[in-house]
Amino acid sequence: MKLQGIYPPIATPFDHNGDLYKSKVRHNVEKWNLTALSGYVVCGSTGESVMLTAEEKTMLWGWVAEYAAPDKLLLAGTGMESVRETVELTNQAAGLGYKAAMVRTPHYYKNLVNNAAAQALYFRAVADQAKIPLMIYNWPQATGVDIPVDAVVRLSEHPNIIAIKESSGSLEKVMQMLREVKPGFQVLVGSAPTLWPSFAVGAVGAVLAYANAAPYSTIAIWEAHRTRETEAARDWQNRIGRPSWLVTVKHGIPGLKYAMDLNGYYGGPCRLPLAPLTPEAKSEIEEAFRDLRG
Repeated sequence: MKLQGIYPPIATPFDHNGDLYKSKVRHNVEKWNLTALSGYVVCGSTGESVMLTAEEKTMLWGWVAEYAAPDKLLLAGTGMESVRETVELTNQAAGLGYKAAMVRTPHYYKNLVNNAAAQALYFRAVADQAKIPLMIYNWPQATGVDIPVDAVVRLSEHPNIIAIKESSGSLEKVMQMLREVKPGFQVLVGSAPTLWPSFAVGAVGAVLAYANAAPYSTIAIWEAHRTRETEAARDWQNRIGRPSWLVTVKHGIPGLKYAMDLNGYYGGPCRLPLAPLTPEAKSEIEEAFRDLRG
């Protein structure tokens, strides 16, 4: 399975009562269907997956599968702290037509799992029982756990572990993995501010929160990379640098959802305790996205 191109980890639409908003899921997915996005990650971190019940995740997977265009590859965010629950969710997603699972590193018991042996044990145990392939999801800024390269190298040998989403933003780590993992194991990145440099060193794709709001700009970087148009890739990378930083690092999911609202998608509210933006933050995002509409 090839995981090339751009995948948004889609934001979860909530109404103002805090309930899942089915019609807005359809609205967003049908708009993204018109782009050259490679597919969608449903119930990732950007989708506020830690705020969702298992039943809500299943509903979202079903709705997106219903509305997604046939050419869009569907990936499910299924990572939980226990192997048992991760396997259960992964196989539920498989039954709904999802082709791979993006599984975050376990992290709650940091003193016990923040090492290569524990991470390798977890991912091997999940992969042994999963009905679809796994993508390791590494986001140390949020989890406090940074899976070591040697663990990724060992896991790349497992026939049911096919990729990693490396969201640390470290190009050095991406390059080391590309040198050492098993041939055919795919390295994707999750950092829009380093998107083109990551492609330049060998990453095959990206799972980008920022692509929820401005998919065309990330697709432009991917296509420029593929056609070896270096100047175009560099130009687009410079354009997205500040806005992508604002809605992923500085203002996070509330900022991203506001940028989606600006660009004709439905962002809407987050679930508490994620708070609404201040007027100053909204103005900052409006200015940054002024030339990135549509």
